[in-house]
Amino acid sequence: MSIKTFKYPYSVSLENGGQLPELEIAYHTYGELNKEKNNVVWVCHALTANSDVFDWWPGLFGTKDFYNPKDYFIICANNLGSCYGTTGPLTENKYSKQPLYSLFPAITIRDMVNAHNLLREYLGINKIHTIIGGSQGAQQIVEWNILNPELFENSILIASNAKHSPWGIAFNESQRLAIKADRTYYGNTYDGGQKGLAAARSIALLSYRNYNTYNETQTEKHDEKIGDYNSASYQRYQGDKLVKRFNAYSYVVLSNAMDSHNVGRGRVSVEAALSKIKAKTLVIGISSDLLFPPHEQEFLAKNIPGAKFQLIDSFYGHDGFLIETKKLTEIISNFYNEKTKKSVTKNLLQVL
Repeated sequence: MSIKTFKYPYSVSLENGGQLPELEIAYHTYGELNKEKNNVVWVCHALTANSDVFDWWPGLFGTKDFYNPKDYFIICANNLGSCYGTTGPLTENKYSKQPLYSLFPAITIRDMVNAHNLLREYLGINKIHTIIGGSQGAQQIVEWNILNPELFENSILIASNAKHSPWGIAFNESQRLAIKADRTYYGNTYDGGQKGLAAARSIALLSYRNYNTYNETQTEKHDEKIGDYNSASYQRYQGDKLVKRFNAYSYVVLSNAMDSHNVGRGRVSVEAALSKIKAKTLVIGISSDLLFPPHEQEFLAKNIPGAKFQLIDSFYGHDGFLIETKKLTEIISNFYNEKTKKSVTKNLLQVL
């Protein structure tokens, strides 16, 4: 399915008091909306992903996977601030006719959700069967459920939290420091900050995986090496790989947005905000996740009314939410089946 673009010609207010003079959102859809309009699955993607969910979440989304376009109308929109077609640092400014690069205004998770809600209204979607995402994507889902509690029937939150932790913010700031230590970042050109971005990715990987993952996947074959270690070359490779597909200015904007995530802001408390959620909610944690430890998902499940918590035992750390698709499929399938059984039982009791 080819990428589509939604153009919103009016100014958009941001949570920090700033404004965007106009808005464009790149998005993909797969499948068809059924007559009952009750088969919508909305995917919120993570930090450096894009709207082509079939590309980065195979095994869960695809023509042979659980979320199949033959059954569902699947929507995934690129995040505000990204570099894959939605308004961000690389977008030409309406007035200057130049990209803003490092001068792009600060945005929050709440701003990202409000932008996607404009797309939802444009598409005429009044009810979403399931909204699903991991990491920063799930942060958006929590926020969206609080802003529009009647919109969602089911919410699936994977490896995320109700507010970003000091630990997570410290990792993000370390990455931004690496980017800004690259003097080309301040040149405000398309390829500014690329070496810094590669270093930032190297830092990020340490939070996405863990000690055991590296010991297993990057161990040396023999004891004679005194240079060019597997783990060192892996870090360089992953940094170069991200530079080829992403942008330093978007990385700074999106990591700052992640740090802003706190559903309690302006809502008395985090717990009070979570109590407003009405969707049937499944919260999934990854046992070895260092960046979003399982206790953060347990907190979500404890404070979202009726939420269910499931823990995936995974070797892959935070990246497990992208890799463990078989385990995710089983858990999600059971979640739907359990909900159906409860609904049938309730109807029978009413009849009796």
